[in-house]
Amino acid sequence: MNREKILGLLYILLGILLFICPVLSSELLSICIGLSLVCLGVVAISKGFAFKEMLGNYYSYLSIGLGIISLIFGILFIFSLNALTFLTSLQFYIIGIIMTVYGLVGMIYLAGGKNKFYSLIILILGILVIVFAAFLSSQPILIAVLVGVALLVEGVFLIVVGHGESLIEKYG
Repeated sequence: MNREKILGLLYILLGILLFICPVLSSELLSICIGLSLVCLGVVAISKGFAFKEMLGNYYSYLSIGLGIISLIFGILFIFSLNALTFLTSLQFYIIGIIMTVYGLVGMIYLAGGKNKFYSLIILILGILVIVFAAFLSSQPILIAVLVGVALLVEGVFLIVVGHGESLIEKYG
C-alpha cells in the first residue's frame, strides 16, 4: 500500500471520528489539525523533491516552501496547547490560507485533469475555511464537523489520485 493510500485512510478515519463525535475537546481537535498539517507538509515536501524535473522548479520550490510552513505550524499546533480557545479561529485562517495558496499553485503549475480538479477542490475548501473561520470560532461543534468533512474529502482524493497515478504509471 503506497503512502497516499495510507494517508487517505488516516484522513478518512479522523474525518469520521470528528464527524460522529463533534463534541471532542479542543486539545484533541488541535492535535488532529496539527497531524493533518504535518501530513500535508510531509507530502508537499516529498512531492516537491520527487517531481522536480517533471513539474518544474517553481512548483517544486513553492510546494517545498508550503510543506515546510505546514510542517512548522502542524508541530506548533500539536505541542502548543496553551491559549487554544484564541488559536482555534487563527488555526482555520492559517489552514484556509495554506489550502488556498496550495490550490492556486496547483491550478497554475500542474497539468492534467485529475491534478487540476484536485487543486480546484483544495482551493474551494480553502476559501470556504477562510470565509467560515470567523463564524466557526464561536461554535466548536461546527468546527469539528467542518474539519471532519474536509478530512473525508481529502482522504478520498488521496486514495483516488494515488490509485489513478499508479494505474497511469503501470499502463501508461
